[in-house]
Amino acid sequence: MSLSMYKITVPAFIRGFSILSSLIDKAEAFAAEKKIDPAILFNARLAPDMLPFSGQIQRVSDTSKGVVARLTTIEAPRFPDDEADFSQLRDRIAKTVAFLESVDTSALDGSESKKVTLKFGKMEVTLSGEDYILKFVLPNFYFHVTTAQNILRHNGVPVGKLDYIGALS
Repeated sequence: MSLSMYKITVPAFIRGFSILSSLIDKAEAFAAEKKIDPAILFNARLAPDMLPFSGQIQRVSDTSKGVVARLTTIEAPRFPDDEADFSQLRDRIAKTVAFLESVDTSALDGSESKKVTLKFGKMEVTLSGEDYILKFVLPNFYFHVTTAQNILRHNGVPVGKLDYIGALS
């Protein structure tokens, strides 16, 4: 049995958001234990030219919603990137997951060959739906989930590989 376009995206995204929610919990607990301002972790970044922790979650949200919008006729909700604390990031995650859970499992059927054009500055590339997911969406999604975890770990939050992998059952 082959994997459907839905199965390789939506369930994986929902799982990723569960992991990000857990990371937020750990960041808040760490900030409380160490008596540091949670905004330090919320705004932390690995390098000056990278997005902060909050921006990583915003990109994960946008990436997952964007797949559905680009490969179906479903309009994805738009969220301004104006979250100012962990609570607001949790709300964004909840709204994104609610949207993903509303997507019918057949909504992405047949989108393997749909053409998707991506523009990055002067660069433009057109991919099939399948290549869009496999070559751009999934790597991009996991890059930002990984970077969010690495930002916290770099700042002393005790998170490791098992936190990233999440529950397997």
